Amino acid sequence: MTAAGSAIVGGAAYVNYKVQEVSSYTSDKLSQATEFATDLFDGAKGVVEGIEVPDFAEWFDSLKSKAQTNSKSDESADEVKRPNSNQNDDGGHDPKSTVAAAAAAFGGALGLAGDFDDDGKDDQIMLLTRKMIEIRGILQQVDQSDTIQLPSIVVIGSQSSGKSSVLEAIVGHEFLPKGANMVTRRPIELTLINTPNIAAEYGEFPALGLGKITDFTQIQKTLTDLNLAVPEAEAISDEPIQLRIYSPTVPDLTLIDLPGFIQVAASDQPETLKQKINLLCEKYIQSPNIILAISSADVDMANSSALKASRRIDPRGERTIGVITKMDLVDSNKGYQILHDNNYPLQMGYVGVITKAPSASLFRRTSNITSLVSQTEQAFFSQHPEFEDCTVGTYSLRRKLMTVLEKTMAASLQPTSIAIRQELEEASYQFKVEYNDRILTPETYLAGSVDAFKLAFKQLNTQFGRNEVRNLLKAELDQKVLDLLAQRYWNKPIDYKDAYDVHINEHPLSELPKANPNDLYWLRKLDASTSSLTKLGIGRLSTNLVIEALTSEMKHLVDSTNFRNHPFARETIDDAVSGILNLRFYSTSDQVENCIKPYKYEVDVEDREWIKSREHSYNLLKEELRQCEDAFYKIKKTIGGHKLNQVFKFIESTRKNGPIALHEGSDMFGFSQPLIAKGREALFLRDRADIIKMRLAAIKSRQCKSKENKYYCPEIFLDVVATKLTQTAVLFLNVELLSDFYYNFPRELDNRLGTQLTHQQIEAFAKEDPKIKRHVELQQRKELLQMALNKIEGVIELEKSRVREGSLSLNGNHHNDHRPSFRRNRGL
Repeated sequence: MTAAGSAIVGGAAYVNYKVQEVSSYTSDKLSQATEFATDLFDGAKGVVEGIEVPDFAEWFDSLKSKAQTNSKSDESADEVKRPNSNQNDDGGHDPKSTVAAAAAAFGGALGLAGDFDDDGKDDQIMLLTRKMIEIRGILQQVDQSDTIQLPSIVVIGSQSSGKSSVLEAIVGHEFLPKGANMVTRRPIELTLINTPNIAAEYGEFPALGLGKITDFTQIQKTLTDLNLAVPEAEAISDEPIQLRIYSPTVPDLTLIDLPGFIQVAASDQPETLKQKINLLCEKYIQSPNIILAISSADVDMANSSALKASRRIDPRGERTIGVITKMDLVDSNKGYQILHDNNYPLQMGYVGVITKAPSASLFRRTSNITSLVSQTEQAFFSQHPEFEDCTVGTYSLRRKLMTVLEKTMAASLQPTSIAIRQELEEASYQFKVEYNDRILTPETYLAGSVDAFKLAFKQLNTQFGRNEVRNLLKAELDQKVLDLLAQRYWNKPIDYKDAYDVHINEHPLSELPKANPNDLYWLRKLDASTSSLTKLGIGRLSTNLVIEALTSEMKHLVDSTNFRNHPFARETIDDAVSGILNLRFYSTSDQVENCIKPYKYEVDVEDREWIKSREHSYNLLKEELRQCEDAFYKIKKTIGGHKLNQVFKFIESTRKNGPIALHEGSDMFGFSQPLIAKGREALFLRDRADIIKMRLAAIKSRQCKSKENKYYCPEIFLDVVATKLTQTAVLFLNVELLSDFYYNFPRELDNRLGTQLTHQQIEAFAKEDPKIKRHVELQQRKELLQMALNKIEGVIELEKSRVREGSLSLNGNHHNDHRPSFRRNRGL
């Protein structure tokens, strides 16, 4: 029953709304509307018989009677009354006002909410506004806010004026930041998009990429975090926050919420905060934006910060809509005077609202606060007939904003189209000159870069194979052999008196050529050296060596391709390389270690291997001799030959009496500590060169021709062992590591730099290179401007078509049909 009553009341309210809008019709049309309302009241009376409202029937009959009486008194009128008039010329009440009062009172009694519904809006207005919002979104991507600017509704007001409550009443949810101190520190660019067929309302932050947020509490938290991220020392920032809300209950609007005006900065706020807020607001309320000046009814209009700011920028009040909040806090007569204020006239007028929703309501059935606010407003304004000719209520405000924004956008169509065309011509010319109209998308650039890198990788496959791994590992083992030779054969025993006893059993290397073939000292020395080499951990050593080499080669490969300018690609390739190689590390090292295990116990040498290693050992020692001599002559050149000989003599003399400790900065016999250290280094190099010369002679001697004399020629035998270890390790390194890497890496590259990347990631990758970024952005700018131009030209054609259809419809109605069609004219 309540639902039926609500439907009838809604019809009555609708008729009242249409009667106000078609006030230019003739009196017979007005009579028809009044008769239609009377029929609705007759039906409503029967429906609500069972509702327990004291004296409801008597009240309803009096309203009906009054409406019929006033309707008959107006039938003889010669002209239509003024739409804003409360009384007729004879002092009687306008029937429209009576019907409106009845409908409003009845709606208030039932707790009816003025929700936004598709049947009550102008489809053509919504279509234009929505298309212009689409064009705005495109132009925001072009980043031409200074050159091309579409109108928005900019909301300004002091911190206590109820600015946030107005916006939340329009949206229907509490979503704006709230707090004791100034929480709104950044402009919030709010785009409302009416979407009738969605399952749930949601919001989006386009710049953050958070997806659809259906919980408006989360939207509020995100806005709070973004605002509080502005340091307190700066207090405000002009960097806007973009928020889009999709809902079937919101109109298509673009609003900008700004920080509220303050009178005095708090102790923890910068002294310049008031000036910063004023400058920020003045920046946004420039033409062509519409100014929504929020003021509280309980504050003198002379002290309204919003009206003061709007008057500075819009002195004639052509772009300003005044919104008076908290209308329930002042006397109704005073409220009426505020809404008709002649001291601060605005061509778009004032709207009175009460945006505070009731804390509890018998009819509260939804979380959408717009309906609750409408209930409060209906309950208040229906009791005060003074507001009958005023624009009041959040619903009226929403409709007014839609209409004003549509008109402003329609007026800006042609100038915006011209500005877009100029920008497009400039972008097209620039793209032609700089890039010869060559199309380059982030996707094609990434695909081309990946293909070029894979081609270079294929060349690496042929350049770094088994032979390169063999040479790499053999060079490493050659150094290990030299280290073992130096440690066990070449280094002289310390001959200081206090340390000589430690090396009492050391035999000079010069005795080796003449030693007994069965001398255990030399046999054990070679066996120990061989064991140290075979038990070195060749598996881990060789695997690590190849992995490091491959990693280095891949870094060089990146540096030689387009990827050198892309940190993301470099990091991705490094991760892919390390992931594949590390995955094979343990199995490869274990395989290599198992395969060289026989050499840990016995090493068989063939004549061919001995001959080859003899030549290689000779060349290896010859290179070592060259390096020693080069280092010695470098020191000699630095110190001087004569001075160096003196240092040598001093060092030799100290060997007989033991080492002399010199403190830093002290001298001994004219020799400083650094000089003595250099002298000892030169002496070591000289002695090492003498030993290597001796071993070169031994390798070339007849004694080292035969493999049976391996104990006399440790350099050759250790080289044979190193060669065998290298050849065995390379076989498994090639199979277990190299082949697997060369097979899997291209596939992993396609996966990481292909299917796994989103369009945003691909675009971010392309723009890492400054040159590519400029190319892509200029091309995107050109495409977006072309898209915006096409859309706005379509809107212009739509407007022209609507004007032509409206003209034809008006002419047709004038000549052929004098009867009003409420269904056809809804929302006009």
